[in-house]
Amino acid sequence: MTQIETTVEYSNGYEEDEYMLQEDEWDRDLLLDPAWEKQQRKTFTAWCNSHLRKAGTQIENIEDDFRNGLKLMLLLEVISGERLPKPDRGKMRFHKIANVNKALDFITSKGVKLVSIGAEEIVDGNVKMTLGMIWTIILRFAIQDISVEETSAKEGLLLWCQRKTAPYRNVNVQNFHLSWKDGLAFCALIHRHRPDLIDYAKLNKDDPLGNLNLALDIAEKHLDIPKMLDAEDIVNTPKPDERAIMTYVSCFYHAFAGAEQAETAANRICKVLGVNQENEKMMEEYEKLASELLEWIRRTTPWLENRAPEKTISEMQQKLEDFRDYRRQHKPPKVQEKCQLEINFNTLQTKLRISNRPNFMPSEGKMVSDIASAWKGLEQAEKGYEEWLLTEIRRLQRLDHLAEKFRQKASAHETWTAGKDELLSLKDFESASLFEVRALLRKHEAFESDLAAHQDRVEQIAAIAQELNELDFHDAATVNERCQKICDLWDQLGTLTQKRRDALERTEKLLETIDQLFLEFAKRAAPFNNWMEGAMEDLQDMFIVHTVEEVQVKQLVPQRDSSLQEELALQQSHERLRRQFAAQANLIGPWIQTRMEEIGHSTMEVSETLEDQMTQLKQLEHVIVNYKPNIDTLEGDHQLIQESLIFDNKHTNYTMEHIRVGWELLLTTIARTINEIETQILTRDAKGISQEQMNEFRSSFNHFDRKKNGAMEADDFRACLISMGYDLGEAEFARIMLLVDASGTGVVSFQSFIDFMTRETADTDTAEQVVASFRILATDKPYILVEELQRELPAEQAEYCISRMPPYTGPDAVEGALDYTSFSTALYGESDL
Repeated sequence: MTQIETTVEYSNGYEEDEYMLQEDEWDRDLLLDPAWEKQQRKTFTAWCNSHLRKAGTQIENIEDDFRNGLKLMLLLEVISGERLPKPDRGKMRFHKIANVNKALDFITSKGVKLVSIGAEEIVDGNVKMTLGMIWTIILRFAIQDISVEETSAKEGLLLWCQRKTAPYRNVNVQNFHLSWKDGLAFCALIHRHRPDLIDYAKLNKDDPLGNLNLALDIAEKHLDIPKMLDAEDIVNTPKPDERAIMTYVSCFYHAFAGAEQAETAANRICKVLGVNQENEKMMEEYEKLASELLEWIRRTTPWLENRAPEKTISEMQQKLEDFRDYRRQHKPPKVQEKCQLEINFNTLQTKLRISNRPNFMPSEGKMVSDIASAWKGLEQAEKGYEEWLLTEIRRLQRLDHLAEKFRQKASAHETWTAGKDELLSLKDFESASLFEVRALLRKHEAFESDLAAHQDRVEQIAAIAQELNELDFHDAATVNERCQKICDLWDQLGTLTQKRRDALERTEKLLETIDQLFLEFAKRAAPFNNWMEGAMEDLQDMFIVHTVEEVQVKQLVPQRDSSLQEELALQQSHERLRRQFAAQANLIGPWIQTRMEEIGHSTMEVSETLEDQMTQLKQLEHVIVNYKPNIDTLEGDHQLIQESLIFDNKHTNYTMEHIRVGWELLLTTIARTINEIETQILTRDAKGISQEQMNEFRSSFNHFDRKKNGAMEADDFRACLISMGYDLGEAEFARIMLLVDASGTGVVSFQSFIDFMTRETADTDTAEQVVASFRILATDKPYILVEELQRELPAEQAEYCISRMPPYTGPDAVEGALDYTSFSTALYGESDL
């Protein structure tokens, strides 16, 4: 035989939703299974009488006692708490039909669609139709409103049974027929809520009759649930009637409504505490990350601000290498941390707004604005650091060049002057003849000429020393000492030269006088003397200085040519490096700009859903991350350029600094934009905003975002609100601006705009609701005890409350009483880690 079923629909006021799809349509030509009919008769009769006795009456025979419609109308009034139309008091058939129709109309008015149930069949005592009608009433008024974890009716009742009986051995509730035959499921339900009534450990699965009778008796005696079932019928029926079992089980659900209320209250508290715990965890993570980031900035900024130059190129190049490591290895993770910190802060504030909590106020000095300010200081310190390093390297390179030039010139000069002071101090002229003195005079004149020629070299050496001093050469003291020795020796040579000339001239005059005395002799010996004088002149004319210099010049010419060839090769290498860098930079720069434009375009697109935007942004983020090797390659080219001391590049307008700043901005922008979409989705889902509303918000924002930079000016925001129907006075607009622009920037971001537009629409928990939930757990006491928290809440949440609840200080306080009211209020007060 086929079980008689019906289809029932329930209207929630918005649309009709079929909520009992598993019910079959009535079959007029089939009868109920006799066992099922018997179970339904007893169960439905007992259920009806459990309500009718409140009105001082009952029924004996379910198909006969409802035929005139009077007790049927009374039953509906009792279970609904509403008045039905006045019944017809006549005893004629049409009076009975009219009364039954009034009852059926009332059932229909409650959103129930009756299938194949007519008043005539009820009046005629049709058992199948009468039982079907009562089942419809039971579904609507006893089962339909049961809701567990967003499921309702039969599914909700089944889930409730499963959750309540899950801890019990030998119980596995999967349906409303076979799962209940051994009686253990009924006993488990009773024990779960009233462990004092049943010793479940002593029950035997092999004694179904005893288990069922025990449950039925205890339910009737202690829970005021009438015996709607016969234990023998359930045990002896291959498959007990599902409707009878559901009806009886629903009585347990309603009997334990108080416990369910406590469980609902506990669930609400757990949910609120869970939100608070999650928010506090995010706050702690923010504080920790902010502290670490600020500490890193505080350590790094002085290093970047330190402009104390090193003494050698190698030391300055090491500084430059350290800076490269900072830019490549140390700073990028910190850029990500800063971006993540801002994302975490925005997500946290969104969650706090959605959960009706006040905004998070970080510890002093750890606001996002504080971090942004510190970061700005870091970047300002960093901005000129690399340029300073390169300038210092160029300075040291020039200093090394000048120092080497000084050493070369000084060495050459010192070589030339070596022994000159001793030669000038010789008294060789004292024993010389007139011709020898004159020869010495000619030689001395040649030396004086050479000495005058060396004047420029001494001046050059002094000028180089002066420049080394002006450029703050690290070994300037040594240079100055050497230069001073050269100048002192030069002055000494000048003095000795003048003294030797004077002495030679005096000696010449003396010898000329003597020569007059030998004139006669000289005339007689003229040929011999002429020969002798010529020989002496030839032997003593040793002006070799000019010849040596000429030889040295001839030797330097090929060396100079070789140096020029090396310099040409070096400059050609530099040009290749310039072109190599420029080729990549001219691709990467526009690529970064294009990706920035794509990000902006994706967020401005009104026709796409937030999920579509998120998908596009995630794909774009993947592309951006995979582009990183190109940046690293360019960094390598840049390093080669720096190491080659190349400071200009006519082939590109992009510098490495431009590329770095653009790349960091791109990474930060994509991460922030993804976070903005995530928070918009979070806000939309939490506050029930439709995609159409979100599109409308986006469209309005885009229209009044005059500068197309993702922010509305205050005047544009006012115009936007007016266009959306807001009647704004100055005071009201000022109040709204404080909400959307708390930091006083003068502009309104899209996220702030969305938050404002949805601020009042969220269905969120409140402090009052949490207080009410705690009051339920505390059985209406103004305080709650530790054992009550431990009994009603999971261990983690109970410990959370115990550790944070202040003692209750009211006049009726007992030992260990905790103040749940101030605790609940604090949950929604200003967060303070």
